Amino acid sequence: MSDAVPETREPVNLTITESARQYLAELLSSQEGDVTGIRLFVNQPGTPKAETCIAYCRADDEDDTDHLVEYDEFTARFEQRSLPFLEDAFVDYAKDRMGGQLTIKAPNAKLPQVNDNSSIEDRINYVLYNEVNPSLASHGGEVSLMEVVEEEQQCIAILQFGGGCQGCGMVDMTLKDGVEKSLIEQIPQLTAVRDITDHTDRSQAYFK
Repeated sequence: MSDAVPETREPVNLTITESARQYLAELLSSQEGDVTGIRLFVNQPGTPKAETCIAYCRADDEDDTDHLVEYDEFTARFEQRSLPFLEDAFVDYAKDRMGGQLTIKAPNAKLPQVNDNSSIEDRINYVLYNEVNPSLASHGGEVSLMEVVEEEQQCIAILQFGGGCQGCGMVDMTLKDGVEKSLIEQIPQLTAVRDITDHTDRSQAYFK
């Protein structure tokens, strides 16, 4: 980006228009306390549930791995994990009769992307959304990664089922013989999976 001067790092391949920068700068000027700029990130990147977010960045929100870009109007921080999913994103502000609206278009936010530097979360999501969920969809089900935790030297993926898999009488077999087997085979550092779904709700279950 021509108007961005990163600190020791390469520019981010996205566009924040001049009108958007001015609008964000106005919002920042009205904030009190330890607001240091803005932070851009993608929640659940590489999945159909991905959501691109811009938030005020306070001192407690800063991460040493963040990618910093100094604009004339403010400092922007980009979550390191979100960078591949923010490629070609476009942030704009357009005035209208109601005042105006800030819009974010991130065409790559929902696209699974995996390479040698991808986090374990991204690799798990890649398997879930490209291999596991297409199979579960035939039963109206799906499974999502909630988090990855380390417990007693084990790396555990915390999963949640939805749709026809919630309350399904075959979910244990699906979890062990399908989901867990696929994930562990393709992600060696993962040692186990754990289902935290409330299966007492059987209203949409495929097998009751």
